[in-house]
Amino acid sequence: MKLSIKMDSAYGFIAVLMAAFLWGTTGTAASFAPDLSPLTIGAVAMGGGGLLQALLARKNIIHHFSGIKNHYLYLVIGVLSVAIYPLAFYSSMHLAGITIGTVVSIGTAPLFTALLEKFFDKKHLSIMWFICFILGVTGVILLSMGGTHSRMLDDPQDHLKIIGIVLGIIAGLTYSLYSWAAKKLIDQGIDAKASMGLIFGFGALFLLPTLFYTGTNIFDTAINIYVLGYMMLIPMFLGYVLFGYGLKTISASKAITLTLFEPLVAAAFAIFLVGEKLDYIGWLGMALIFICLIMLSRVDS
Repeated sequence: MKLSIKMDSAYGFIAVLMAAFLWGTTGTAASFAPDLSPLTIGAVAMGGGGLLQALLARKNIIHHFSGIKNHYLYLVIGVLSVAIYPLAFYSSMHLAGITIGTVVSIGTAPLFTALLEKFFDKKHLSIMWFICFILGVTGVILLSMGGTHSRMLDDPQDHLKIIGIVLGIIAGLTYSLYSWAAKKLIDQGIDAKASMGLIFGFGALFLLPTLFYTGTNIFDTAINIYVLGYMMLIPMFLGYVLFGYGLKTISASKAITLTLFEPLVAAAFAIFLVGEKLDYIGWLGMALIFICLIMLSRVDS
């Protein structure tokens, strides 16, 4: 029995890492369609992927519908968070710069998730998890610094940067909220596909209408369609299917901390495919993230 649980946990660990790997390709993919607004990319990728998840899980949703009705509060929290997250995340990068926006959004999410589990689920957080969290977030910060070559993009005005940082914190909070809400539904016996399908499907209904304001140039070039198609089908659809599978067997705090693998993958693609350079401090950041992931693999879920 214990062996079976450990195997399930290992599969969940690998599934979340695979999801983070796919999410790490989005920055490189988006670079091939520079004319698209970040808000457009976020709305199409997460909205379209959400609708596909709901379609894939329609039978599961029908089967578990009565159970979902009994826990509608988690569903509402998840749906609203999915609708807010991509808009806050991409707006944060636009206003504060890619480096600051990414670090704040990804770096705060594990802490928010841990706090949600501690205060609402009364879950104990081990010293080992805190060490992993500090190593991982430090690694992400160093990795971002190592890739900027002391260049903060266009150096946005201070008040815009502050707004961007606040939006990054909102993105980290909503990321943790929808992951925690999905985990709660799964823990209540709701199928993972049904939980993720409903949360992302309803979230898509809020996201997609924003394209009337931000997506007027989607069909201008073929590359725009290819990029959005890839983002919707692979990182967002397949990635979140894998993430949902992982949430079945590992805690939300561990899953979110594992997604610190995402910026490492993004940096690797930028180096080997886009031709960006990485300073020694960035390589140190990569090493810290690897240590974080190795240590997390030994932390109980």
